[in-house]
Amino acid sequence: MQIEDKPPFDTPFEWIGGEERVKALTERFYDLMDLEPGYTALRAAHGPNLDNARQRLFWFLCGWLGGPQHYTEQFGHPRLRMRHMPFTIGIQERDQWLACMDQAMGETDVPADLRERLKNSFFQTADWMRNQGV
Repeated sequence: MQIEDKPPFDTPFEWIGGEERVKALTERFYDLMDLEPGYTALRAAHGPNLDNARQRLFWFLCGWLGGPQHYTEQFGHPRLRMRHMPFTIGIQERDQWLACMDQAMGETDVPADLRERLKNSFFQTADWMRNQGV
């Protein structure tokens, strides 16, 4: 990696702007899931109340981005695939999750370079989570 390729911060958590910005991203993600008809399958997979999902994703993203490890302090290792097995996650749900997160990143002003890096990482994780159509 050349020096000009180095990100402007040590962690994506710092780059995004810390807990306040991760919280804003998480809130917008779930607000969009409730508002946008294009995320119907994704929303249906989450059940009637999003409060628990909002909190857990916020905690998870903080640690995943290199910040405080709130999720692991509360629940231990994320074991994402195992924890999501009870839910149907196919290509449609994956793609809606990715589109919703990308829209949320855009609407919360995640820096363009970081947004691209995160899109790639989110895709790898979301694709690995699929348990239908695999």
